[in-house]
Amino acid sequence: MKSYLAAAIQMTSVPDLAKNLAQAEELIDLAVRRGAELIGLPENFSFLGEESEKVHQAEAIAVESEKFVKTMAQRYQVTILGGGFPVPVNQAQVYNTAILVEPNGQEVARYQKVHLFDVNVPDGNTYQESSTVKAGEVLPPIYHSEKLGNLGLSVCYDVRFPELYRHLSYKGAEVLFIPAAFTAYTGKDHWQILLQARAIENTCYAIAPAQTGRHYGMRHTHGHALIIDPWGTILADAGDKPGVAIAEISPSRLEQVRRQMPSLQHRVFI
Repeated sequence: MKSYLAAAIQMTSVPDLAKNLAQAEELIDLAVRRGAELIGLPENFSFLGEESEKVHQAEAIAVESEKFVKTMAQRYQVTILGGGFPVPVNQAQVYNTAILVEPNGQEVARYQKVHLFDVNVPDGNTYQESSTVKAGEVLPPIYHSEKLGNLGLSVCYDVRFPELYRHLSYKGAEVLFIPAAFTAYTGKDHWQILLQARAIENTCYAIAPAQTGRHYGMRHTHGHALIIDPWGTILADAGDKPGVAIAEISPSRLEQVRRQMPSLQHRVFI
């Protein structure tokens, strides 16, 4: 593993596949021009609309999303996480799926979101992700990259379940991907602190691409795509507009923090 720049992309995705992919390409291009070698797209990067419409278009969204991520990785010669898009299970359900693709265009890791967001938020919005999404049944994978380190995958609501990240750190994770479409109401109080906690307790970098702004109807997301170091320091914050958070991932910094705070070695209950 060497030092390199990583990018967490922030989007305002809408119920329009073509428009979203055009926005994503523009931001990937920006990240590459700024030197990023590892790029994360947020949850729902290719489509963010009504659940019924998502299921209706799921096959097309899945095909185009996967093709897009592979094409971008090859074109720009970077590693890209497609942070979450629907892949059909049957006529009524999809998997919320994240894929990791290398510069040669090959998929090297896939994760189907396990924790589904079924919550009545105090701002009046009700979310019932399980109405259309089938929960994954397998813990997320680690991808061991000689150039980029050990990359662990997760998606959005997973961030509230620390046992998932304990599994990733136990398997050797050095960088945690946490792409999200965090609600505006919960995000203002919980987003940053949850990400810092996951980074600190596992002494890992956290790369958290995000959705921001208004998408459709009452659906608003928090924004603030972040990159956080293993000490919990915020290295980059994309704010509340579409854009890119870019920061260095440094193996020497990772080693320093793990030497100074060797908590992973002190675990009793594993």
